[in-house]
Amino acid sequence: MKNLSKLTGLAALLAASALPAMAQEAAPVAAEAVAETAAAVIDKGDVAWMMTSSLLVLFMIIPGLSLFYGGLVRTKNMLSVLMQCTMIAAVVMVIWVLYGYSFAFGGGTSPFWGGLGKLFLSGVTMDSTAATFTDGVVLPEYVFIAFQMTFAAITPALFIGAFAERIKFSAVIVFTIMWVSVIYFPIAHMVWDGAGLIFNMGAIDFAGGTVVHINAGVAALMASIVIGPRIGLGKDMMAPHSMTLTMVGAAMLWVGWFGFNAGSNLEATANATLAMINTFVATAAAILSWTAVEALTRGKASGLGAASGLVAGLVAITPACGTTGPVGAIVLGLAVSPVCFFFVTTIKSKFGYDDSLDVFGVHGVGGIIGAIGTGILCAPALGGTGFVVEAGTMAAQVAAQIKAVAITLLWSGIGSLILLYITKAVVGLRVSSDDERQGLDLTSHGESAYHM
Repeated sequence: MKNLSKLTGLAALLAASALPAMAQEAAPVAAEAVAETAAAVIDKGDVAWMMTSSLLVLFMIIPGLSLFYGGLVRTKNMLSVLMQCTMIAAVVMVIWVLYGYSFAFGGGTSPFWGGLGKLFLSGVTMDSTAATFTDGVVLPEYVFIAFQMTFAAITPALFIGAFAERIKFSAVIVFTIMWVSVIYFPIAHMVWDGAGLIFNMGAIDFAGGTVVHINAGVAALMASIVIGPRIGLGKDMMAPHSMTLTMVGAAMLWVGWFGFNAGSNLEATANATLAMINTFVATAAAILSWTAVEALTRGKASGLGAASGLVAGLVAITPACGTTGPVGAIVLGLAVSPVCFFFVTTIKSKFGYDDSLDVFGVHGVGGIIGAIGTGILCAPALGGTGFVVEAGTMAAQVAAQIKAVAITLLWSGIGSLILLYITKAVVGLRVSSDDERQGLDLTSHGESAYHM
């Protein structure tokens, strides 16, 4: 018993002496485990907000944009616009899953595209995650994919307003497939992916001033020039057939845009609330300035002007919404409408291109003003959150913004022009004169929006 007692005591002594060493070895392992856990925190509030934001952006396309554009065309083309918006959204969503997400966010190191690493969502599971702007906080990758998918779907739907009432339905689909593949996915990668060319310049585009609005606006300008003006332009009555539907669509766009802008924060945090209030006040200011300019120059403030100002304000604040103070957002909204008004009323008629629903004049021009204005209004002295460029000065930030705008203009402008001529060679671009006069609802889809 004495020997057993001695052995037990010795074992206890050895165990006690080993504990500090074991603790020292275990400490790094525990620290690594904590670090791994911290790197994979998923907040249910963030997930719920991003799911909601994705639905809000879908709401912008169908029914928002569809009704906004539909009300602006003539009665005989109402359904064609609704059908084009619907089909573009459907086609792009499928393409996004097959290869679009990989092309934009596939994890490649190229400054121009994301590579083939996530074709068919390879490697994506319910356990895979996507980073947010906060270290240690992530999202389920599926919700990030869905959110970005809605951006990809709405962007080509924007440019149909440039060639409304005269394009072949098959041309819309063929051009859209090529355009998102060659233009949208690479630009999205360049601006929003960590390896992207424009991202690494330090240019700020919080929610898509370059990726969505300048991109689609320039494509719209190219399309309106290549396809040519509508038959009877300047002679026939081409006023909007339902300003009621246009105003309803514009209101839906404003509501959905909170998913677009505040959702781009990727988290339900204070920065999302900044984007939210900016989306309110910049839009309100742009409505006021457009109607004021219209009243001064034409004697009356119209519903069409208010709707146009609303969209112009939304477009302008999109790149700046997360980095600009609310007063800066009001200034941006006040500034954008007079410039867009000048383009849609004076520049368009002077150069003779038929951008039917003023996609370039509002989205293209408004996006350029917003993108460059972002570099000014992010200054802390003006209420902004600070410069992103390495030099840390307003001049350097504005220079980065201008470079981002120039790259987008060239990439989308030249690329869209080439793709338009390819589409023309493959399926043709324009319906026959008889079909255009009769209206695309009947000739392209065999139905009428209204029965008298």
